[in-house]
Amino acid sequence: MAIERYDEGGVAVLAPAGRIDTTTAPALEAAIGAALDGGARRLLIDLGAVPYISSGGLRVLLATAKRLREPGDGFALAALAPEVERVMRLTGFTTILACHPSRVDGIAALATG
Repeated sequence: MAIERYDEGGVAVLAPAGRIDTTTAPALEAAIGAALDGGARRLLIDLGAVPYISSGGLRVLLATAKRLREPGDGFALAALAPEVERVMRLTGFTTILACHPSRVDGIAALATG
């Protein structure tokens, strides 16, 4: 799995491409850790190129949300593919994580929030 990283408007954006499963979730966790350890406090995960996410990937997202709970922090997901959105909805993650229809919407929400 490849993970693109860049900053836009004070928001760190990670855009993984490929399946997020037990094998690849540690790479996403490491990329998130590197962003947060590097000082990022507003983080957007763009899931537009992710066709599948397993419980291992969900665990990484939940752990990230727990790390970004201080005032001024922000964490959101964007551009969920239909199957990923279905998994997020069925597991209740859409009620605990902010999900935006596009990368642009997610960045705008985190930059102003």
